[in-house]
Amino acid sequence: MRPGRQLAVLGAIFVVLYLLVFFSGGASGSWKDRLEPRLGLDLVGGTRLTLEATNTLDGRAPTADNLERARQIIESRVNAYGVAEAEVVTEGDRNIVVSLPGENRELNEVGNAAELRFRKVLKIVDGSGSIPSPAPTESPEATPSGTASPQATPSGTASPTPDAEASSSPSASAGGQGGGAPTPTPSESPSPTPSATASEEVTQSVEEQRRAVEQKVGAEAWAAASGLQAPADLSADPSLAEKLKPFGELSGREVAVLPALMQFNVPTISCVQLDDRPPASISDPDQQVVACEGGYAKNLLDVAKVLGTDVSDANAVRDQTSQWVVSLNFTSSGQQNWTALTREAFNNEGQACDASALGDEGKCRVAVVLDNEIISSPQIQGVLTGNSQITGNFNNAEASELAGYLSYGALPVTFEAQEQQNVTATLGASHLRAGLLAAGIGMLLVIIYSFFYYRLLGSVIFLSLILSALLLFGALVVLGRQIGFTLTLAGIAGIIVSLGVAADSFVIYFERLKDEIREGRSPRSAVPRAWIRARRTIISANAITIMSAVVLYVVSVGTVKGFAFALGLATVLDLLVVFLFRHPIMTMFARTKAFLSPRVSGLGRALPARPSEQAQPRNQRVKEA
Repeated sequence: MRPGRQLAVLGAIFVVLYLLVFFSGGASGSWKDRLEPRLGLDLVGGTRLTLEATNTLDGRAPTADNLERARQIIESRVNAYGVAEAEVVTEGDRNIVVSLPGENRELNEVGNAAELRFRKVLKIVDGSGSIPSPAPTESPEATPSGTASPQATPSGTASPTPDAEASSSPSASAGGQGGGAPTPTPSESPSPTPSATASEEVTQSVEEQRRAVEQKVGAEAWAAASGLQAPADLSADPSLAEKLKPFGELSGREVAVLPALMQFNVPTISCVQLDDRPPASISDPDQQVVACEGGYAKNLLDVAKVLGTDVSDANAVRDQTSQWVVSLNFTSSGQQNWTALTREAFNNEGQACDASALGDEGKCRVAVVLDNEIISSPQIQGVLTGNSQITGNFNNAEASELAGYLSYGALPVTFEAQEQQNVTATLGASHLRAGLLAAGIGMLLVIIYSFFYYRLLGSVIFLSLILSALLLFGALVVLGRQIGFTLTLAGIAGIIVSLGVAADSFVIYFERLKDEIREGRSPRSAVPRAWIRARRTIISANAITIMSAVVLYVVSVGTVKGFAFALGLATVLDLLVVFLFRHPIMTMFARTKAFLSPRVSGLGRALPARPSEQAQPRNQRVKEA
């Protein structure tokens, strides 16, 4: 064999690996910073968030199945951040605790329900909530497009103009048409619109909350609000402004239990209050709802006729202008729903859209609603028959986050963030120091014993362990950037365990080499024969370890996955060093004079005595041996 070739291949692997370490994507900062692997929560601390789950506004605890499904979706969202070793666990019957390595992470959004609805905009009024309102009902022409929120544009559609806009999102409900188009005024709207009195579908608990709000604002204010058939003009009736003033003092949760028309028609209910409503306040696709855009434009929205379940896939991509967008692919039925909705909005069927809700070209808007927030309300300028995009001032992380919400689906449970705190790694750092100290002492003892027992061969063991460690370290840094692998205490334990497997392969090879020499072969011929006979045993032993690591990784959760991954990775790299370094270097050693000396090589009695030694008296030879 030509050992130089194997060593050259190993050298090339090192060069490529450390070029990735220092210059690959994600490598930034000083040279020291580029050499830092991604560490876990138990080593560097992190962020912990507690989410409290509720099913609806009535505050009931969710079912166990829904809570577990929500935990799985949240875990998928967290992993989409590129962070491994994240912990997402349930606590009690309504809480989910999320823990991520790295401090100062904002995790509140991982608990968003991610229910996107497509709703036609029926009316827009001023949502500032100020009492001296200068008649915003006639000409608010609030165009939320001036905000930084994303707008939606078509991609591959049959729209007649490039400005036709679209979007979509996932929800827990099935898509549908949601009934016919409503009439121009809310007072004449059909049954899907909630009346000023309580809807028959509202639960008793919500009715109780509504009665509590009625008592809080007073009978006079409640009667005045219930009698409104359109947004009130407070400048024309100052006495009405005084009657409706108590509604401006309600909290977001109290406003959420009011009928949609009351939320829209009462001018003292502001967008600040509407935006503060708890999650799932406007999730019912079969009801008209009220939502704000830009913090000042209060929108009355139609029933949802396209739902998140109508979207088959969502991806963060760059458009032709190199801007990040979210590309949406509809299901076959979803595409039909989307085409029907854009046709209805383009033609303003039944004159459902009020003049205040029409765009610059006199076409209806379609609002893309994520949970309680309007992402965008584009004017529909054509009937869209293809897939679409959500565009806006996205960066890569924001587009990927939104695409992840759409891809993983809506949560079956709504959440409210209760507590987010930074977790220190004092205990983990102490354990890490103790573990590294123990590993260092153990490796030192192995090296001392290797030099004592194998002498020159001990240098092969020492160099092999050093090369394996360098390969493993570089791999951990690169994998941390590329796939988000995070090193924890459990992973360090897996690496230490792999050292025992590596030491076993040395013993197998060297003892087989001694057997070949005892059978009368020269060291030069014994090295390749010993390798052939020991190679199968070494591969079998390492293969069993790798298979065990794979099985453990597949069936385990949490930090045990990190242990299994580190064990398997270290074992694979040890095999690489065995084939590309240990065998070639032993072939080179076999050609040296030192290898033929029992005192230097470490082969001991396996090597035959030299002729000069055979001429010495027997007692002297035994003494020297």
